[in-house]
Amino acid sequence: MFNKLLIANRGEIACRVATTARRLGIKTVAVYSEADANARHVSMCDESVALGGATAADTYLNIDHIITAAKATGAQAIHPGYGFLSENESFAKACAQANITFIGPPASAIHAMGSKSAAKTLMEKAGVPLVPGYHGDNQDAAFLQKQADGIGYPVLLKASAGGGGKGMRIVERSEDFSVALASCQREAKASFGDERVLIEKYLIRPRHIEIQIFADTQGNCVSLFERDCSVQRRHQKVLEEAPAPGMSIERREAMGKAAVEAARAVGYVGAGTVEFIANQDGSFYFMEMNTRLQVEHPVTEMITGIDLVEWQCRVANGERLPKLQHELQLHGHAIEARIYAENPEKGFLPSIGQLIHLRTPAACAFTNESSVRIDSGVSEGDVITPHYDPMIAKLIVWGEDRAQALTRMSAALAEFEVVGPSTNIAFLGRLVASQPFSTADLDTGLIERHHDELFPAPPIPTLTAFSLAGVMLTLDERAVSTDPWSLPTGWRMNSELTRAVQFSDASGEHALTLTYQQDSLVFSLANANYAVTDIQRDGAHLRCNANGKKISAHVIRVDELFHVFYEGHHWQLLWRDPIAHAGEHEAEAGRLTAPMPGKIVSVLVAPDVVVEQGTPLLIMEAMKMEHTISAPSKGSIAELLYVVGDQVAEGAQLLTFIHQEKA
Repeated sequence: MFNKLLIANRGEIACRVATTARRLGIKTVAVYSEADANARHVSMCDESVALGGATAADTYLNIDHIITAAKATGAQAIHPGYGFLSENESFAKACAQANITFIGPPASAIHAMGSKSAAKTLMEKAGVPLVPGYHGDNQDAAFLQKQADGIGYPVLLKASAGGGGKGMRIVERSEDFSVALASCQREAKASFGDERVLIEKYLIRPRHIEIQIFADTQGNCVSLFERDCSVQRRHQKVLEEAPAPGMSIERREAMGKAAVEAARAVGYVGAGTVEFIANQDGSFYFMEMNTRLQVEHPVTEMITGIDLVEWQCRVANGERLPKLQHELQLHGHAIEARIYAENPEKGFLPSIGQLIHLRTPAACAFTNESSVRIDSGVSEGDVITPHYDPMIAKLIVWGEDRAQALTRMSAALAEFEVVGPSTNIAFLGRLVASQPFSTADLDTGLIERHHDELFPAPPIPTLTAFSLAGVMLTLDERAVSTDPWSLPTGWRMNSELTRAVQFSDASGEHALTLTYQQDSLVFSLANANYAVTDIQRDGAHLRCNANGKKISAHVIRVDELFHVFYEGHHWQLLWRDPIAHAGEHEAEAGRLTAPMPGKIVSVLVAPDVVVEQGTPLLIMEAMKMEHTISAPSKGSIAELLYVVGDQVAEGAQLLTFIHQEKA
């Protein structure tokens, strides 16, 4: 076995690979960009090499820099993780030319599966079932539209060289095809440097089921069973689980056999994933093969007890697969939730910012007995930047069966606390508890079909939440005041001090009354009273007795915003200081602002043009995804403040919009 390994990646996968390498006694080398100089994966490795620059193109995608780093540190092998160069044929060849072991498949297999269209042709010859569609070389727009018309709508446009949900568009009608094609090609070009697309028949209520395969250099190839990755947003996975609910033994064997045949067809070696789209009736079709480790590989590890990274290292070292098909067994059920810095209520737009507070559920290192596992590449105090994928962590749970795994996932999500960027944690909690997911009524359109259930109106915070924020406010006031006469708890003759405390959140404005009594703080709202006594504070941890009940919570204050974590809820309460905010006005109407940092890629309107509500005005690109800014009502454009190619900051005013009054 090689004794030094360079990890050509970042974030949680780099940390994941380093953990296994350490257990195997292999020294590790981290590489990093300027933006990642203090990243967790750098500190976890034995050595580190700066790649220079901040962009992915200058660093993690720079083959020459990574090969140079491996040679300089004496690394005999390179693990590419996933994303970046993991499925790059040129990188695999460069490693071979430098006499460095590439922990992945042969360059020929990457080439064969690197183009979705070419891969489908190959799979068709191998007898693997395919979805009806077009995956040829003719990329003329009129020709492609004719193909789509012939296939029948709805159709799915996909970047031929793509993955991760980028460069994908569902087209419902022929008249929408040209606009969708142009957008798909732009995103494909930006993400993969290749604007070619393929067209597939879009199946109604399909499931996304993938098979983990593993092959060695001695002709052995096995299926490590399936994962269900149907629950998606923006064509990107949100929840993954193994095994797939409702999977019969016969169907598992058929899909496993098809996946192994797909791997053998390209002379595959190492870890790979064959992805299928499956109908509710049990039929399934080949979608693509990912020639790398997948983000969701931990659920397979949890149900098989196998460390897939260890297997990768052993196979790359020329060893036989540690187990053959008849030796593999399923045990229990595992679910993975991807914790993202994003705002589900705003179309899952990525969010950025410092992780001011990060508290995770108690987790075990990866073992066969683990019930909760967390794979993460960040720590409290780190910054989620616009340069890379906004994943904070992967939360993986295991149970004896699916019901137990669901219970453990709900409990673990309730313990996950993040203050800083927006996150999808609350959304994930609702999703896991929802009727369709809990009953395994799964398909790739689950989130859209159950939108109203998953995105309810913001609940009104409980009096407990308001009171906990109010308690922390009073403790802060006492801590900073040196003048006893200026304290709000100051003595009053023949009366108790009463003051108004105003909070607001997504549900509206809320005015509380706070009464200071001798041994307690009494909060009142809508004729309900809440008496708080025996207050103890340890940083953000607050313990007290409230109406006779002992409670414990975390309350984090960021300026005037109080984050209250209590009983699985995260309340964000903005304190409105009546003095500090006297005379404050809301932002003027007509300002359309950038929902996040990004680049203007298309301006669709001109000044003085009258548009209807919902009309696309301009398109931004952020983190390789496109976001359309639309007219909030009927009106006209007074001024465009940016042009194509301009970079804009989050919250920047993009244009001035004049609302047209209704007649």
